Amino acid sequence: MLRAVLFSFAVCLSMLPGAAAAQPDNPVVYTDREGQAIRGYDPVAYFAAGEPVPGNPAYSFDWQGAKWLFASVQNRDTFAGNPDRYAPQFGGYCAYAVSQGHVLDSNPKVWSVTDGKLYLFLGKDAQAKWSQDIRASIARAVNNWPSALVDEGRRKAIADSGGDR
Repeated sequence: MLRAVLFSFAVCLSMLPGAAAAQPDNPVVYTDREGQAIRGYDPVAYFAAGEPVPGNPAYSFDWQGAKWLFASVQNRDTFAGNPDRYAPQFGGYCAYAVSQGHVLDSNPKVWSVTDGKLYLFLGKDAQAKWSQDIRASIARAVNNWPSALVDEGRRKAIADSGGDR
């Protein structure tokens, strides 16, 4: 299954203008220096507990080149059974940044769940801009993903007041 996902991603990238020679500068899943997705937070907890909960390295699962941590064995097993259901959209990069055509890191404490999907944001300002028109923001981000990973010309910083960063 993972091979099929990676093959599909490679096919999508190859269809982008100028992508034949380009290689992604960013991994498909945003990770911290330790290779942990969501900076070590438990992705299932956003749904089960309704809040971000730090994961425990004793309960980890490797998926899409990242180490995912969980607060419990049950959450790890739930994720392992259906990672696409619980993983944040757009590889855990800031959803607002992706809607603008580039990728930036995200803060796992600034998040939302819309229609059963988890979205992470750089900070409160990015989340507020995203929330002005959530449906349009989602549509723009879906349209920009995964090309935002490789499009150097569109990558730029988003001003953010810090919020919960």
